[in-house]
Amino acid sequence: MNIQTQRESDITREKLQLLQQRYDAIRQQSDGVDHVQELTLRSLKGLINQLTEEIARFEGHSIARMSNA
Repeated sequence: MNIQTQRESDITREKLQLLQQRYDAIRQQSDGVDHVQELTLRSLKGLINQLTEEIARFEGHSIARMSNA
């Protein structure tokens, strides 16, 4: 996925926030992390990292376009 517009960036930020909240909630509710929770946390962390990278890439390209304008 490549973020192309500011609107897509805003939506991706909202999704990222929801994923981070879910990740934190799962971490807080687990006394002893079982296998399923560990896999869930790993999956959520992967998605969080992916969205963070995509936002950073979009912002970097936006800055470059502004500099060239």
